[in-house]
Amino acid sequence: MHSVVELLQALVQIPSVNPEGDPEVSPNGEKKMAEFLANFLAPLGFQITLDEAEPGRPNIIARAPGSEERPRILLGPHLDTVGISGMTIDPFLASISDGKVHGRGTSDTKGPMAAMLWGLKKNAKLLIDLPVAIDFVGFMGEESSQPGSRHFAKHHAAEYEFAIAAEPTSLQAVYCTKGCLWATLEAKGKSVHASRPQAGDNAILKLIDGLRDLQGPFFEHLSESCHPVLGNSTMNVGEIKGGTRANIVPAQASAIIDIRTVPDLVKDRPASRILGDYLNGIELVHFAESPPMEIPADHPWLKRLQKSDPGLALTGAPWFSDAAHLSAAGLASICLGPGSIDQAHTADEFIAISDLEDGARWFSNFIKSLAD
Repeated sequence: MHSVVELLQALVQIPSVNPEGDPEVSPNGEKKMAEFLANFLAPLGFQITLDEAEPGRPNIIARAPGSEERPRILLGPHLDTVGISGMTIDPFLASISDGKVHGRGTSDTKGPMAAMLWGLKKNAKLLIDLPVAIDFVGFMGEESSQPGSRHFAKHHAAEYEFAIAAEPTSLQAVYCTKGCLWATLEAKGKSVHASRPQAGDNAILKLIDGLRDLQGPFFEHLSESCHPVLGNSTMNVGEIKGGTRANIVPAQASAIIDIRTVPDLVKDRPASRILGDYLNGIELVHFAESPPMEIPADHPWLKRLQKSDPGLALTGAPWFSDAAHLSAAGLASICLGPGSIDQAHTADEFIAISDLEDGARWFSNFIKSLAD
């Protein structure tokens, strides 16, 4: 491959849709992506390990050539993408038009991944002698519950002092993000014929009442913690299910809610436990939680980034990423990469070639700056 554009096209043409959301699209896609990356990085001198976080679904850990005694940092994109349902373009063709590369993952996050990889390739001869080892780690499963970064954080985070997770941040340093709780709430009732509703117990109405109750004291609790960059915690009811027929009083109903949390809210206990204190007549039956992420704005590694890029903007984001689990394990982490989050997960996902090339230059300059 002769350019970062050709590299991105090759990455997009390897379907790696997250199997938890779309299992039939690209079986073993994450593994195929990891194998491609291994073949790309091994000739540059990296030592490759495919570390299975779940059966058949590995992270790739590529350790930089050179001394093992140096401080280590990592560049860490995720291997998977969201699904392709509803896309209006060929998701895996990686076509080029209007100065853009189109396809699933071009923005989130194969474009940022390609920029990282190209920066490593362009500076391959420097890597062995840098005072800091720059590893490349590809995480599986980010688009579901992040088992890849959770696994890596548990087993390897202590080996590193800084991480850059690849996300489309328009080359701004996202140093704080909200956490996220996806919670399934359930109400149970008693099913009877709809002609005698008073003899039953309507689970849908119980669920609605329980959700309405959350809008009082629980919403007040969410608003008590306000972050100077991230603002307040929020809640959204995203899905409701219940009942079987109009003429049957429903015996079961459920809702899935999305709670975005700021660091102060969950500093003492997780959001799932806080939510449990406010449930009335409904039950928390399943949840997946990702913590907020925040490092000090004057962190030494942020200062080093700003030395290589004096115009680097520091910002926050309401979304979550693999960086949150690395940070929770004590590994200072940020998100950074070319492209816009506005294009992530869209029906016609793309990245502008100029943005992609800017990203490759950014990572190349950052790597060079570590030699100073």
